[in-house]
Amino acid sequence: MKNRRRKFAAPDRAWVVLLAVAVSACVADDVDDPQLDRSRALVKTFGTQLKAELKSALQEGGPVQAVRVCKEVAPRIAADISEQSGAHVTRTSLRYRNPANAPQAWQLPVLRGFDQQAKAAKSTAPLEFFESHSSGSSQYMRAIPTDGVCLACHGDVIAPALQEVLQQEYPNDLAVGYELGDVRGAFSVTWPSETGG
Repeated sequence: MKNRRRKFAAPDRAWVVLLAVAVSACVADDVDDPQLDRSRALVKTFGTQLKAELKSALQEGGPVQAVRVCKEVAPRIAADISEQSGAHVTRTSLRYRNPANAPQAWQLPVLRGFDQQAKAAKSTAPLEFFESHSSGSSQYMRAIPTDGVCLACHGDVIAPALQEVLQQEYPNDLAVGYELGDVRGAFSVTWPSETGG
């Protein structure tokens, strides 16, 4: 079941987020909002650039080299896209590796909704969330599914050399134990209020 997103005043925000996630983690096909289109484009750019960097790192130095991409290059890509667009673009997860990627309060129910949708396997469509406000601000999230390449660094079995690097870089790592198809996290785009408030 798909839920139509509408503009709401800021005080309704928490209720709207919980309701939207409870009903569906998908954006209705008939939502027509320029910020939704721009958000999708930013996430596509982020994902494409990050995937290319990871692919190159894996070819050059395997999963150990890919850790550097996630730690150093991914935040730089996000910062560049944020600066160019005026939105705040990030990645987040319920089980994050980097504490800087811990979810904000509004992202938690969305991530949980994505998990529920993925486990129910009701659709092969991308899991998305979009919410706009009368102030002109909006939030968008798109789930990042776990594919085969992800499992080398995020699965149940991690090579000892890689495990050592992960322990050094991320002593409180939560981003392991994923299985194929799990929601590993999400891209997130937040557009500021048009009034600057």
